[in-house]
Amino acid sequence: MAQTVKAVAELAGVSVRTLHHYDAIGLVRPGGRTEGGYRVYSQRDLERLQQVLFFKELGLGLEEIKEVLDRPGFDRRQALLDHRDLLSRRRDRLGRLIAAVERTLQSMEEGVPMEGNVMFDGFSAAEYEEEVRQRWGETAAYKESRERTKDYTAGDWDAVFTEQTAILQAIAALADRPADDPAVLAEIGRMHRFISERFYACPPQMYRGLGDLAVADERFKRTYEKLRPGLSQFMRQAVHAYCDKLEAEE
Repeated sequence: MAQTVKAVAELAGVSVRTLHHYDAIGLVRPGGRTEGGYRVYSQRDLERLQQVLFFKELGLGLEEIKEVLDRPGFDRRQALLDHRDLLSRRRDRLGRLIAAVERTLQSMEEGVPMEGNVMFDGFSAAEYEEEVRQRWGETAAYKESRERTKDYTAGDWDAVFTEQTAILQAIAALADRPADDPAVLAEIGRMHRFISERFYACPPQMYRGLGDLAVADERFKRTYEKLRPGLSQFMRQAVHAYCDKLEAEE
């Protein structure tokens, strides 16, 4: 049975705005219409949305998810089997973390120090995260970013963090201006060059998608809102204005 956008939002536990964003970037598009012209989701659309939410749970970004789902020969059943395996391992890791909390509380009550291997059991997720990337995350941008950054030293990463922070602070300081203000666009362009030079080639369409993530992805949103309330929405508007300008000049 076809489902409206509002009904699917309630069913999947996401916002209508998120579904509209997924539609706009071609991630999950409602494939049907009612007699009144309203767009509705088919069973196949809901299955794709479920896959998107599974992949998000595993930590993949929206661009990565779209590339995985659009790969020729994508096998939904095999993907579900892999999801089950990886999520089961995450469940086991969370179980170890809960047990570590319980043992820590017990050691505090008894005044007995914990051994290091017990104290930190379950904290490292590196092996799990790397397996997620190996199975699903080998997108072109990810590969290029990994190749460029594989030899970065601690000093290089400090420089990257410092540069990124400076750009974001400069944008935050301008957030009371219109999103298409020349000074704002200059800083948005500076961020665009930073991504392209430090990590991967980022054409306007991809950069526009990153701008959308400022609102649609909670991780991005939290980062921006900590700098300045309302900055996530401003970033999205400014990136769109910048990309509109770039595309008009082509």
